[in-house]
Amino acid sequence: MNTMRVERPGMLSLLQDGGRYGYQRFGVPVNGAMDEWSHRLGNVLVGNEPESAALEITLKGPTVRFSQDTLIAVTGADIAVTVGGVPLPMYRPVMVRHDVPVAFGHCRCGARAYLAVRGGFAPEAVLGSRSTNMRAKFGGVEGRTLRAGDRVAVASPYREMLPLARMMVQSAMSWVAAPQPAGALGCATGDGGETVRFLPGPQWERFTPAARKAFEQAAFTVSSQSDRMGYRLEGPALALTSPLEMVSEAVSFGTVQVPPRGAPIVLMADRQSVGGYPKIAYVISADLPRLAQAMPGTALRFRAVTAEAAQRELLATEDRLRAVALDAAHLLGLSPQ
Repeated sequence: MNTMRVERPGMLSLLQDGGRYGYQRFGVPVNGAMDEWSHRLGNVLVGNEPESAALEITLKGPTVRFSQDTLIAVTGADIAVTVGGVPLPMYRPVMVRHDVPVAFGHCRCGARAYLAVRGGFAPEAVLGSRSTNMRAKFGGVEGRTLRAGDRVAVASPYREMLPLARMMVQSAMSWVAAPQPAGALGCATGDGGETVRFLPGPQWERFTPAARKAFEQAAFTVSSQSDRMGYRLEGPALALTSPLEMVSEAVSFGTVQVPPRGAPIVLMADRQSVGGYPKIAYVISADLPRLAQAMPGTALRFRAVTAEAAQRELLATEDRLRAVALDAAHLLGLSPQ
């Protein structure tokens, strides 16, 4: 079996797939990729199912080698990456020869990059998923970040690699290009704040008019206390019209909760399954990948949209992914997933 050997682990390198669904009622978080668009795009570029396990790389990446020739793609944050010392293009499938070092540097813009491999990474699944749950220490590679010396199984079909490499060379087609993001949050030079769209939450009307106005018009800054569980935001305190006692309710990726002190928290991929704080808003699904790339210190501004607009944006995203998947499958001579 093909394996990826880790020579240098990077800062926070985790295996993540589409998430561990079906167990939230037991208190098990979904986990999964923070930037779902980049994760899924990398997978379809190499002919995988979009939810296959890939490597999420945060801020500073690892150095790895593969035991067999392997088709890979790197997406997400703008990160320096070389193969045998030669710069690797992002957002394109590239065949990497066995035992040649693939070295990732620092993210130049954005926070998270993704390494997808043909066939997907294949450690043993836990509760139907290969995503890493660091708090509970299961999934991925022993429920932890990569370490030097780790060997991670890759489900790359060996019988595919030689004819695939030959076809790529003979056709003079070294890669399939994919659409790059318009820009990760925090990469713009202006100081007015990046726009994140939202739908009002179930307790929206329980906040004061001043709090609702501040949420839509003021700038909030991503705190250094943010992580994969949630982004703590610094800015105007958001007050309720009166104290509110709530029964804990289910929460989702993008839920914006407001604890008693009034500082909002956007729940992210490693969120808990339920929450008891008032929910002022939900970040729309189409904007979550950009939010996942935000660095501490990034200024955010929230803008309300309708449910219909949020749905149109999500469907447009799915259409773009489907188009890339079909092009990649056709040009690589693989069966569409």
